[in-house]
Amino acid sequence: MKDDYLWDGSGEPDPEVRKLEAALGRYRHELPAPTFEQTAGVRPATTRFRFFNLRLSYQLAGVAAVLLLAMAAFLVFRSPQPENSGAGWDIARLEGAPRVGSHSIGEKTGPGKLRIGQTLVTDKTSRASITLDETGRVEVDPDSRLRLVTNGPGHKRLSLELGTIHATIWAPPGEFVVDTPSAVAVDLGCVYTLHVDESGAGLLRTTMGWVGFKLNGRESFIPAGAVCNTRPTIGPGTPHREDAYPMFRSSLYRLDFEAIMPAERTELLRIILSQARKDDAFTLWHLLSRVSDADRPTVYDRLAVLAPPPAGVTRDGILRLDRQMLDAWWNSLGFGDIHLWRTYKRNWSQAEARNK
Repeated sequence: MKDDYLWDGSGEPDPEVRKLEAALGRYRHELPAPTFEQTAGVRPATTRFRFFNLRLSYQLAGVAAVLLLAMAAFLVFRSPQPENSGAGWDIARLEGAPRVGSHSIGEKTGPGKLRIGQTLVTDKTSRASITLDETGRVEVDPDSRLRLVTNGPGHKRLSLELGTIHATIWAPPGEFVVDTPSAVAVDLGCVYTLHVDESGAGLLRTTMGWVGFKLNGRESFIPAGAVCNTRPTIGPGTPHREDAYPMFRSSLYRLDFEAIMPAERTELLRIILSQARKDDAFTLWHLLSRVSDADRPTVYDRLAVLAPPPAGVTRDGILRLDRQMLDAWWNSLGFGDIHLWRTYKRNWSQAEARNK
């Protein structure tokens, strides 16, 4: 392209200049040029060219600004909404002066907010509660640390680093989760208490509904009236009713968490099976997938006496740990539909994949 075209229209135009002229053509001035007083004289050619160049620069700058604004709006509306875009939890002081960071929540300061990444801390003399209208209410006991991890739609996640909480959850099953150093507690429509000590060991007690407890593929389901211990690196133990026989509870604990010889494991399992009541059937259901292949037939036989398997569930299927048969047997125990758990795992896996 020759530069003459920009000054007086002569020469061969550049295609990009032609496109620009076509885009800006609608703004062309169509009225006759104004007449100036003779005394004004004629502007030098260099001044006329400078004016044209300046006017063209302003027009180009205006077009560029519009394009930048349009691109910014496109990127904003195209981007997915962040998973943590929900509002914070309301904090209410129950006793003492709980705090979030350096902010103390006392009688004079009024309620506060717990937001993503913040930790609510109570000392020996303080208690607090956090509430989210669409999810539930969590009371925090003294000497506790509770952090808000995720707060997106349908995915609320807290982390109990130390201490005790009492959760009353009215959100749909699977939407509220609490991490601990040794397991993850998943609400399946319930009221429960969760405690974590300084070693990271935990204890979950369910008073209404049921809770899922998991770590690295090890899963426990804790119905109302039951408890479940958990230990770092091991995960949740086998849940049992609080009123189970003392020998039943102690043998179960050793089987779950202590390093013992095979002969001793066999003896502990014998005690558990002999002391199991009908109410302990859900404990034996968990043991089916935790004992050795050699011990599984004995567990099956005792469980079949306490809670006969439903139609379609066979001995051979259970001994090879058929997932559908195990799920059907759990559902027949009357504590809740295990489909809720499977749905939770799928939904949270998809949400975590989206956020990576």
